[in-house]
Amino acid sequence: MSNKDTRVVNIGRVKIGGGNPVAIQSMTNTPTEDAKATIKQILDLEAAGCEIIRCTVPTMEAAKAISEIKKNIHIPLVADIHFDYRLAIAAMENGVDKVRINPGNIGSIDKVRAVVEKAKEYKVPIRIGVNSGSLDQETLKKYGRVTAEALVESAFKEISVLESLDFHDIVISIKSSDVMTCIKAYELFSKQSDYPLHIGVTESGTVFSGSIKSSVGLGILLHENIGDTLRVSLTDDPVLEIRAAKLLLKALGLRKGGIEVVSCPTCGRTKIDLIPLAKKVEDMVAGYDLDIKVAVMGCVVNGPGEGREADLGICGGDGVGILFKKGQILRKVPEDQIFAELKKELDSFTIKAP
Repeated sequence: MSNKDTRVVNIGRVKIGGGNPVAIQSMTNTPTEDAKATIKQILDLEAAGCEIIRCTVPTMEAAKAISEIKKNIHIPLVADIHFDYRLAIAAMENGVDKVRINPGNIGSIDKVRAVVEKAKEYKVPIRIGVNSGSLDQETLKKYGRVTAEALVESAFKEISVLESLDFHDIVISIKSSDVMTCIKAYELFSKQSDYPLHIGVTESGTVFSGSIKSSVGLGILLHENIGDTLRVSLTDDPVLEIRAAKLLLKALGLRKGGIEVVSCPTCGRTKIDLIPLAKKVEDMVAGYDLDIKVAVMGCVVNGPGEGREADLGICGGDGVGILFKKGQILRKVPEDQIFAELKKELDSFTIKAP
């Protein structure tokens, strides 16, 4: 659950803050103007477990495409706006559920006021997105470099603009590509404000490096009860962001559901080709809506114990595998049949599951 002491903000049908579950977000990488391609990607993300989706809105054509996109998806849609206040207004008029802006780069106070008035009219919250690449020059000059304190000060400057216009339906993100700076900034901010927080490590990298950096940064923050919604930013298919986020939340005990795969790191005792098998199993189980544990173990030392603790599992031998289910040995199968037999048992598990 998220921090119960933060304010509740409604993003379409999804509530964040105030102790509501931490919501998983991602961002499309299709041209938003191409509504068909964007809809397809969002539906894929929905199937993976995405709960809030953000699209860039760099043109008026993209803002108008929001209407068609909204008709064909089932999760709240956030418009990412920079510089042109008219795009924010058009996105709201076309049905977007939240806008992400930095008041400082929208322009004059009159332009910001126009956005705020439209947000009030349509009951659309605003996310202020501060990151290490968007610090205003005055703050950057004051601190000499990007620091956690500079990021927080910048966030409060942006907040003060919206509050001066009597707007308080606000979500905050304070991101940095440096994990420790990111953590410290969120920690500092959360001590001074009750606005709900969108947490993430920006520009974290590819699946390998990005998942590690995000797990460290977001894991620490969530363990400290900081964060109401999150995005694991990866340079790859956005569906992988959702898979990483779900695993992160489950590892922290903040989510249930979905199959957990445990597998051994392999050693010289392993007599089957376990590494590709484990990867294949991990990809396969993503399509099952079951709250169970599946073990893929390589040898007789740890395999039998782990296999018996799992709801379903295999333990490798010399070119064979022992199939377990609920602590009971089912049968021995040749190595080339292990995956098919495991899937057969998983399908059977699905049928019998309540």
